Amino acid sequence: MVNTHTDADTNGLQAQIWQWLEQVPDPEIPVISVVDLGIVRAVEVQEDQAACKVVITPTYSGCPAMKVIATDIVAVLQQHGVAEVQIETRLSPAWSTDWMSENGRAQLKNYGIAPPAQQVVDISSISRLHQRAPLVACPRCGSPSTVCISQFGSTSCKSLYQCKDCLEPFDYFKAH
Repeated sequence: MVNTHTDADTNGLQAQIWQWLEQVPDPEIPVISVVDLGIVRAVEVQEDQAACKVVITPTYSGCPAMKVIATDIVAVLQQHGVAEVQIETRLSPAWSTDWMSENGRAQLKNYGIAPPAQQVVDISSISRLHQRAPLVACPRCGSPSTVCISQFGSTSCKSLYQCKDCLEPFDYFKAH
């Protein structure tokens, strides 16, 4: 039997799968997709195009949303005719807010969550006592005059801030 699938077909399906995955919302922040959040790390399509593997990395190890995300990914791809979907969870390298897309950062801000204010750097040699808190602008009024109320917000990946100008509280998606 001759294989009639080409690399172009496989690459086309892979690109299509990425587009379908952009429709899978994060269950904790439904305005951002798992692709824009940077959770989806890779898509591998088998040569016969009957199956694919999607590699995901949790924002935090032990993230309670990962089971829902995996289930949603499988459901969306199977709805589009991908018969066999394998989910692989990779913990290394650890997820970083640097993996968020610019579109995802804009979606967070429009939803009222301040996106990470800085890029992640290796701070292993820097004393935590000398770290300065990031300058976090209010996602509602844009004021840079904000204060961290709690290092722990509505989820473990967020801190709770308050704007000193409009007085509104808001979540800040921590850079890590």
